[in-house]
Amino acid sequence: MDTSEQMDSEYQYKQRQVAKNKGKEFRLGEGRISGYCSLMLGGLSLLAVIAYLYPSMLTTTELRKLYDAEQLQVVLKYGMYTSIGLGFLTFILNNGKYKFLGLTGISLTLVAFLLGGYQIPVGPVEPKELSLGVDWLILAFLGSIVVFVSLEKLFPKYKDQLIMRPEWGVDLFYFCFNHLAISAILVFANYHVSHFDWAVSATLQQSIRDIPIWIQFVVIVLCADFVLYWEHRAYHEIQLLWPIHAVHHSIENIDWLAGSRGHFVQVFSERAMVMIPLYLLGVEQAALNIYVTFAALQAVLIHCNVGISFGPLKYILVTPQFHHWHHSSEKPAIDTNYSAHTIVFDRLFKTYHFPKQHWPADYGTTQRLPRTVVGQTLYPLKVWGKRMKRRYAK
Repeated sequence: MDTSEQMDSEYQYKQRQVAKNKGKEFRLGEGRISGYCSLMLGGLSLLAVIAYLYPSMLTTTELRKLYDAEQLQVVLKYGMYTSIGLGFLTFILNNGKYKFLGLTGISLTLVAFLLGGYQIPVGPVEPKELSLGVDWLILAFLGSIVVFVSLEKLFPKYKDQLIMRPEWGVDLFYFCFNHLAISAILVFANYHVSHFDWAVSATLQQSIRDIPIWIQFVVIVLCADFVLYWEHRAYHEIQLLWPIHAVHHSIENIDWLAGSRGHFVQVFSERAMVMIPLYLLGVEQAALNIYVTFAALQAVLIHCNVGISFGPLKYILVTPQFHHWHHSSEKPAIDTNYSAHTIVFDRLFKTYHFPKQHWPADYGTTQRLPRTVVGQTLYPLKVWGKRMKRRYAK
């Protein structure tokens, strides 16, 4: 038995306690659900209409290739009318507490109608290197709500954890920033990758493209996971880097939105690093698209508040329970489970911690970080400043 296994066997695992907050629960018939849904759809509708008005500035060239803008106007149409309908439903169900939500949702939708609504002409779009990914934000948010919030409600690990749990607004900001900044992230990543032209092998790339798509996908997953493993481990184990990554670990209630929290330095560097193996492999576009979809879905899923065991898959892939342990502040779990896609490299490099009969009782960092976006953004500077003062004071 090695040291880590001995520590695990001696550690007394506890059950996580999540306090039930009836005052903030979503319950049918109170008007809260319809009010928030009206507000959400009204806000997204207005954003979509503005994106249709200024597509070069507010949509991403890469994503526009993957959807039909005219077909999405049909979705926009039903979303706008649903927002108005839910807003009026809030007035019917509620005696005043949530009417403001419904009124705001209706108002945002009416502004969207005044700006052209779902009938704005769709034509050629001038590509811009830098733009705000409003289309990416809208589609990702709606998809996440439909898929991941549904999973959390159907198969929750912690039934009493709220959808709008503590600090959800902070993480919603990170979610919006990460998606709006997608063009800037890609520009930075491509610039970073361009420095590796010297390592490109045409022979290797052709060999990779000659194998079946599904094998190309497996190769991408393993190569990307290897890079992400070591980058992630560096952020944990190099003292200079930890204050940046600590922002991601500062969250104390894990759910689908939690994975969005991250210092912008890490967000940009992580995307740039993972682009290197994808660039050097030179895989087919189909295999790359499958990987991007897989990685995006898995990144959200592993943070979800879901209690699904995933059967034999948990011995191959990173699953919610495995990654939740990475976010635990309990002693045996600290600095473990670095992998993003598979558990292979945690097994190989002895950083694997997965007591399958237990889930973490505590999440977050051992030293609490600021609870605001500004405070978290400045946190690394604060830590580095203190270290420099101590160094010069000696």
